[in-house]
Amino acid sequence: MNDYRTLLLHIPQQNVDAPPEDYWEEGYVVIRECLTAAQRLMSSNYCPSSSTASSSNDQEAEKAEFRGVILDAAARRFQAHKIYLRAAAAKRWALNRSNILRGQRPTPVHAAQLNAVSSTFRQELAQITDQYVVSDLRAADLRAGHWLDDDPSLDAINRWIQQHPRLV
Repeated sequence: MNDYRTLLLHIPQQNVDAPPEDYWEEGYVVIRECLTAAQRLMSSNYCPSSSTASSSNDQEAEKAEFRGVILDAAARRFQAHKIYLRAAAAKRWALNRSNILRGQRPTPVHAAQLNAVSSTFRQELAQITDQYVVSDLRAADLRAGHWLDDDPSLDAINRWIQQHPRLV
């Protein structure tokens, strides 16, 4: 949960103000999408699923609820990490673009460098797959010595996300 909170705190730090004439440039669009997605994620509450277990089996109901909490937390962390990775790539794009332009408007002189920056940006975004995000999180958890045996699978996380479309 601490990782989730930290990610949600760091995502807004990736914001870069777009010059009005560049508002629709690809990197600035991605930054705005990420900020909106992070805000939607932050404003959502945990909604426990109704248990189908009978009251005579409270221990099983508690286990099911605990698994639900773990899945909810893992899915939110997954989403926040994916948002963060996309926002960080967009911020790098914006900084590289700014370094090339140095306060000027784009001209044909800048075209090759700007195209290279945009190409790199699109490649970075393409690498941020669901599998990459899960692998990156699991690698961080391994380095931190966290227990991973009860972590939900990517399929379970994706099912949770599909069942909670208001958070996507």
